Amino acid sequence: MISEDITKLIPQRDPILMIDKLIEVDDDAALTCFSVRAGNYFIDEDRWLSETGLIEHIAQSASAWAGYKAIDAGAGTPPVGYIGEVKNFRCYRCPEIGDELLTSITIGSKIAGITLITGETRVSGEIIAGTQMKIFISPNP
Repeated sequence: MISEDITKLIPQRDPILMIDKLIEVDDDAALTCFSVRAGNYFIDEDRWLSETGLIEHIAQSASAWAGYKAIDAGAGTPPVGYIGEVKNFRCYRCPEIGDELLTSITIGSKIAGITLITGETRVSGEIIAGTQMKIFISPNP
């Protein structure tokens, strides 16, 4: 069962916690949500979530998938991940305060601790951002 407390699945904490919930997960995909709120670390001076915030949200969505898989396999804590590369990032529009982001993550190849992911973020069905990332996920101690 998916944890209602996202902090059990990812190591990030406020003020840069960028996921509210892991909605769905399977072997090579996940779906997360996040409500953009005032006071978020990545809100710019015009009250929009910045492109950097979108990238971090997509990365944390991949982290939630990895955390779920690790905890499901018996780990006591979620693994720590690091963005190694952001490729083909497209931002069609930045979300504003009050928007709910739904992000789908697809897991690609995994080699030597590096995982290739593809992420796509939507608001009310509209694609607002997408990217590919290489993420290094450290093994749990």
